[in-house]
Amino acid sequence: MSLFFVAKAAVFALGFWLWLLVLAVRGGDATGVHLIAATGAICTTLVSVVLGARMALQRNAAVRHAELKRLLVDISWNAFAAAGNGEQRGKVVPFPSVSHDAEQAPSRGSGERVSVLDRGDRNRGDLGR
Repeated sequence: MSLFFVAKAAVFALGFWLWLLVLAVRGGDATGVHLIAATGAICTTLVSVVLGARMALQRNAAVRHAELKRLLVDISWNAFAAAGNGEQRGKVVPFPSVSHDAEQAPSRGSGERVSVLDRGDRNRGDLGR
């Protein structure tokens, strides 16, 4: 959503409100033209407000998304730096991981990774046999 559409809706709303004001100042009985001007003023004002709110929400979401991306980059950089500086104790805190004794094979260390294909049927139980 861009500011162009919000401004365009606001200009149309202003036009309808001015038209309604001119009709009201001229006096006379309320006719169909008055109804059209009032309906256009209300509708375009509501559209302008809704588009403005949507634009504000999108901007806010974009800021949150950029902040989240920056946080993920910081986390990955800290994990990379911790892996490279294993001999130095830093302020980097490793992510907690759930380790189940049943999932770890006795032949591998606690820090080694196992691919999904190497796990075998341990995660499926007796359903795969």
